[in-house]
Parts: sequence; structure tokens; C-alpha cells
Amino acid sequence: MKTHEIVLGGLLTALALVIPIAFGGFLTIMIPPFSATLASHVPIMLAMTVSPLTAILVGLGSSLGFLFKLGPIIAARAMVHVVFGFIGAILYQKGKAFYQVLLLTLPIHGLGEALIVLPFGLSLHDAGLVVGVGTMLHHLIDSGISLAVVKQLNFIKRSLTSF
Repeated sequence: MKTHEIVLGGLLTALALVIPIAFGGFLTIMIPPFSATLASHVPIMLAMTVSPLTAILVGLGSSLGFLFKLGPIIAARAMVHVVFGFIGAILYQKGKAFYQVLLLTLPIHGLGEALIVLPFGLSLHDAGLVVGVGTMLHHLIDSGISLAVVKQLNFIKRSLTSF
């Protein structure tokens, strides 16, 4: 792992921990049995542009943050971030555009979270429609935020290199 990957991974992991812990109250949307903390996917989505290992570490950090704030079921759902982040990072490394990576990982994310909640006694309707579709809508919102952040970071990078 390169130094810049470690640094970016540490910063994104810190953000993945802080979002649910510090902002989980007022950024959280609850439609039982579904909950969504807005912007909580942004760190893992940004980590996909760094490396697969970085995405795994940020996904684990995200899970830990949700464990502290919202408990084991939400933390188990957040473990899906490790899977879709890793797959997204590989797709990104293979040259897929960032927006394509975000769209390709959307069904993995939604289906993964829906499957995670099934053993906890949710009906297929609640798991699939409420959690699965809710997760995909949340993924799309956070994808928009992530695309805007990447666009701004690229602008800053281009501006700094023009000096």
C-alpha cells in the first residue's frame, strides 16, 4: 500500500466513523425498518477511487461507526460497504468512469443490505422493498454528493498543477 493510499484511507475512515457517530441524529432518515444516514456512503464511494484495499478499510470503518451509533443490525448492513466498495474500486482501476462504477455497484449495495436483514426476522417485503429499494435510493443520493466532491477535487488538483 502506497503512502498516499494510507493517508487518504485514514482520512476517509475517520470521515466514515464521524458521519454516523456525530451526524447520525439529524442526518438520519428513519422509515422502519429502514434507516439511512445521508452522506454516509460518500467516504466509501471516494475510497473506490483510491484502491481496493483502501475501500475495504473505509468500509470496515463505516461498519464500526454504525456499530457504535446504531447497533449490530445497522453495522451488519454497513459491512456491505466493504463488498461494494471493493468491487467498485476494481471497476474503477479497470478504467470505468466514476459515475459508471457508482451505477454498477448500486444493485450490489441494495441487494446486499436486503439480504443482510432477512435473518433478523424481516419479511421479504420489508427486506426487499423497504431496505433494498431504500438503500438504492440512498446510494443514488450519496452518489450525487460523491460525484460533486470528485469534480471539485479534480478542479482543485488541476488548479494547483497550473502554477
